[in-house]
Amino acid sequence: MIVLLSALTACAPPRSSHIVIGAKDFTEQVVLGELLAQEIEAAGGGPVERRFWLAGSYLCQQALVSGRIDGYVEYTGTALTAILKQPLDRDAARVDATVSRLYAQRYQVKVGPSLGFEDTFAMVVRGSDARRLGLRTISDVTRHPEIARLGVGYEFAERPDGLRGLSAAYGLHFSGDPRTMELGLLYRSLAAKQVDIVAGNSTDGAIKALDFVALADDRHYFPPYEAVPLVREDSLQRWPQIGVAMQRLAGKVSADEMRSMNLAVESQHRDVGEVVRNFRARKGL
Repeated sequence: MIVLLSALTACAPPRSSHIVIGAKDFTEQVVLGELLAQEIEAAGGGPVERRFWLAGSYLCQQALVSGRIDGYVEYTGTALTAILKQPLDRDAARVDATVSRLYAQRYQVKVGPSLGFEDTFAMVVRGSDARRLGLRTISDVTRHPEIARLGVGYEFAERPDGLRGLSAAYGLHFSGDPRTMELGLLYRSLAAKQVDIVAGNSTDGAIKALDFVALADDRHYFPPYEAVPLVREDSLQRWPQIGVAMQRLAGKVSADEMRSMNLAVESQHRDVGEVVRNFRARKGL
């Protein structure tokens, strides 16, 4: 029994002596990871290690459950479908309740209060095409076969709330297989006219900066995607300053403010730490 216990302990990942905050591999996630890390430090949680640019939701989930990170910011619709494998649900209150309950039951993870904004998937086209063809909604695309080449991120191509369900809900048909690529390349490909429409995010700063248009989800296919911190319960017990930081950040970030921070980092090439510090100062944090 002692030998077995020793072996199990040896297999367990080492827990850090300080707080570790993760983030996925796109600009908004790095901004949100930095925001959470700075607020924890301001609350007295000590120096926070940033473990950013983790390759997607699944890797962040594995890192969280294994204890290699203490927390990161996720989106409720992503948590519901991609991580918890639950059916699509478009009722925000029900999604919040389901996500909170299942993370606590399955993973001993606390779902924090919303940061104040939703970042939903957005089907994005060039502004010139939107004006020329009168594209305002995703349904409009079905009447224009010239919008034929689709670009998507790897997750969107496979997720239950992603491409297959969206195509079925709207009757979308594109020429050939979609081009799958890193999220950072989607808008570059759209601007270069290598694709005609991409699956981006509603708070991407590039949409406004590059004169793109996000089409309205007129059939309300996508579930809610509120940005919420996910934190291990044992980490909250060890460092209550994380909970203090989550409460301070609750409801503090609007979609427009998130879009502006994304734009500052991605298009204006400003330092993410500086952008977050300026935002926190404006909010009195």
